[in-house]
Amino acid sequence: MNVLVVGGAGYIGSHCVRQLLAAGHRPAVLDNLVYGHRAAVAPGVAFHEVNLGDEAAVERVLRAERIELVMHFAAYCYVGESVTDPLKYYFNNSVGTLQLLRATLNAGVKQFVFSSTCATYGAPAALPITETMPQAPINPYGQTKLDVENALKALAAAHGLSFAAFRYFNAAGAAEDGAIGEDHTPETHLIPLAIDAATGRRPHLELFGADYPTPDGTCLRDYVHVDDLSRAHIAVFPKLAKPGTVLFYNLGTGRPTSNCEVIRAVEKATGRKIKVIESPRRAGDPAALYADSSKAQRELGWSVKFPDIDAIVATAWKWHSAHPDGYGKFPPAADPQPNIRR
Repeated sequence: MNVLVVGGAGYIGSHCVRQLLAAGHRPAVLDNLVYGHRAAVAPGVAFHEVNLGDEAAVERVLRAERIELVMHFAAYCYVGESVTDPLKYYFNNSVGTLQLLRATLNAGVKQFVFSSTCATYGAPAALPITETMPQAPINPYGQTKLDVENALKALAAAHGLSFAAFRYFNAAGAAEDGAIGEDHTPETHLIPLAIDAATGRRPHLELFGADYPTPDGTCLRDYVHVDDLSRAHIAVFPKLAKPGTVLFYNLGTGRPTSNCEVIRAVEKATGRKIKVIESPRRAGDPAALYADSSKAQRELGWSVKFPDIDAIVATAWKWHSAHPDGYGKFPPAADPQPNIRR
């Protein structure tokens, strides 16, 4: 299929582009490079530096590339920032996606794969989290993703759009060959932060909360390899042929890993001791979050290639050890708001 990967220069999107190529599809990338990296896009893949809110430009790309399906990964995803600057998140994640969807429909494309999040569930009443649990986001980031899910359902009913929304947990790791990986500014994810602390790029690792009601007192999270996530997004393609199809899937390993276990895995991979400074809990951090992904396994035949934290961290270390500066220290691009056009 001809697939437009929106946000295809970002962390998850760039890995998905490589998986699309491996599966025999023809991806094209649309990204404004605010957080993405041009160097992360696989060689030979068509690249369009366009903002997802520029409807006219997006529609031109869709038509020029003869796109049959859109995969959407372009979102701001810093939970704390979404609380302090909610308009940034509503304009990009909600309004920008609505503009992308209008351009998609105007171009006659009726298949859509959406990168959602477990943050739509808020603080779940029970674990593991299933797709049928109530959705009650506790921050603007999660709310903007839920807003898009609801819009997709309305468009499926009104216009026959077929879509799948994947709610996933902690994406982690890097490409097996070490060619691409995780490079965020600012970096907030535990594994790259721990690697930086192990290699001396930062003086220590701050551990928020060691008094949770968990086996070792630290938070439990569900880490899933970025390539495993990508393969699930591609596995759903055959199910989107019927107009108006509506699909939701959780993606995770279902095996929660504590912050301390992540730190030990990084120490094992790097062979270096990490200096850890314990700090108080962060507000809003639940003790445990992990997924029930049995629906994706059952309906998509999806399984994880990287089932444990040691395997995931090993791929991250391969990338970071070979690319200590990530994709390079270039000045960040401007941060434009989506162009609102009719």
